[in-house]
Amino acid sequence: MEERGVSNSISDSRSAILLHTTAEDHRIARMAAVALGLAIIEGAIPSPLPGVKPGLANIVTLIVLSRYGWRVAAWVSLLRVLAGSLLFGNFLAPGFFLSLSGTLLSLFALGMAMHLPGRWFGPVSQSIIAAFAHIAGQMIVVYLWLIPQAGIAYLIPVFAAAALVFGTVNGAIAASFLGNETGACNDVAGLKV
Repeated sequence: MEERGVSNSISDSRSAILLHTTAEDHRIARMAAVALGLAIIEGAIPSPLPGVKPGLANIVTLIVLSRYGWRVAAWVSLLRVLAGSLLFGNFLAPGFFLSLSGTLLSLFALGMAMHLPGRWFGPVSQSIIAAFAHIAGQMIVVYLWLIPQAGIAYLIPVFAAAALVFGTVNGAIAASFLGNETGACNDVAGLKV
């Protein structure tokens, strides 16, 4: 009788897939979902030039970077790129590789920028650095794979200007959010003292 009960519990455990998740896994999933939602909204905004987007999801990456560190920010960004490509139906298409290359280079740049003095380099400068790295990653893939001609260099000033503008705006939004959060925490801490 006991053997039968044991065999049933074994067969039951074989038929069910159990995932053990942590609070950090849930946090990463929530932040990636928010970033993906912003990417969907961004996709609905018409672009005057192909490849020029505001990068709204990068606001989430900057906030996650500031609050939880580079590793969690990397997970959020990479999950957003993967889920976005699956959702938009361009997984393994050129758009996916452009997004992935930009994301990887911007994550690398953010990892390096974290070591700059925090007194002078905050979310706005990190966002600008990441935006320029993202454009550079995309331009490298375009040149090496899609359009191997020197003529694409004429587009660099346009993309650089877009990176500067959108990087500044996204960084300011992230800094504002982080500043409001810190101020609220300080107010609450002040009440408790």
